[in-house]
Amino acid sequence: MVGKLKQNLLLACLVISSVTVFYLGQHAMECHHRMEERGQPPRGDGARAALGTAPSGIGGGANGSLPYSKDMPLIFIGGVPRSGTTLMRAMLDAHPDIRCGEETRVIPRILAVKQMWARSSKEKIRLDEAGVTDEVLDSAMQAFLLEIIVKHGEPAPYLCNKDPFALKSLTYLARIFPNAKFLLMVRDGRASVHSMISRRVTIAGFDLNSYRDCLTKWNRAIETMYNQCMEVGFQRCMLVHYEQLVLHPERWMRTLLKFLHIPWNQAVLHHEEMIGKAGGVSLSKVERSTDQVIKPVNVEALSKWVGKIPADVLQDMPVIAPMLAKLGYDPYANPPNYGKPDQKVVENTRRVYKGEFQLPDFLREVPQTEPME
Repeated sequence: MVGKLKQNLLLACLVISSVTVFYLGQHAMECHHRMEERGQPPRGDGARAALGTAPSGIGGGANGSLPYSKDMPLIFIGGVPRSGTTLMRAMLDAHPDIRCGEETRVIPRILAVKQMWARSSKEKIRLDEAGVTDEVLDSAMQAFLLEIIVKHGEPAPYLCNKDPFALKSLTYLARIFPNAKFLLMVRDGRASVHSMISRRVTIAGFDLNSYRDCLTKWNRAIETMYNQCMEVGFQRCMLVHYEQLVLHPERWMRTLLKFLHIPWNQAVLHHEEMIGKAGGVSLSKVERSTDQVIKPVNVEALSKWVGKIPADVLQDMPVIAPMLAKLGYDPYANPPNYGKPDQKVVENTRRVYKGEFQLPDFLREVPQTEPME
């Protein structure tokens, strides 16, 4: 009796989720008409040039608005939380032709629901019998995700999404958005885990009282995303090591923008100057990285984990987190040698240590406590 009740409740939840996706998806295709009515100008003077390199079917609409489709060159940024995803999107947001914006939170959740449907053979049979085929679901997912990505911020020639765990569905996103590219942020798992534990960043499934548990979960999550990145291939998915990005920001941002086929702009090296400005970097009051990305690129956080991880966990590190070695980190190095920073980064770090960068009043808010999923 109880099992049957649970089954009915689950089915009801699936039906409600399906109706929600289709309802929102129906309105997604009308978005560009509403954007035309608003008459919002595109972001940046390079909009027309950038659109010239976009796939056919994407171009300037009436009053300079930017219609969109599944074939547009979307950018997805992801990785395990506390791996530099917010810094990455802030640096891209500083570019006049790119808009990322804050985490949407709903995108990884709807992708997780889609994965749940795909994993259940019984549910797939039921959906197919109801005419809700993979093609129908894919079309609805495209519409839903586009609606969220396009409308949760201002228009721009290039739009990107930064929801860290969205890349757990990287291969699926690559299939339904054929011209999208992916930036997988990679960071030393010991640093990521120390950051989430020390800053009490709640993540679903991670026990913040245990370095061993968090490192195990880190390893599982990054392995999932890494394998999908490899499956998609380096033409569409780029690994970005957080340590190298902060040590050599110009070198890596030039490489990254070339990968995305977006013209170079010096503004990406000074994201902190664009925070809160029109067409610049919009930050959330409740995201836990906000108080860090108000600062210029610096090396303050690189080795904060050294001396904080229990000895027994350090001893078992190669077994607990084998992905460390696969990603190029020495699991025995304590402290590690990530490299020598550029001179400009040294100067930025000196200014950070002097306390020159403080959270502005308009970004002060009670921090979030709800787990990330």
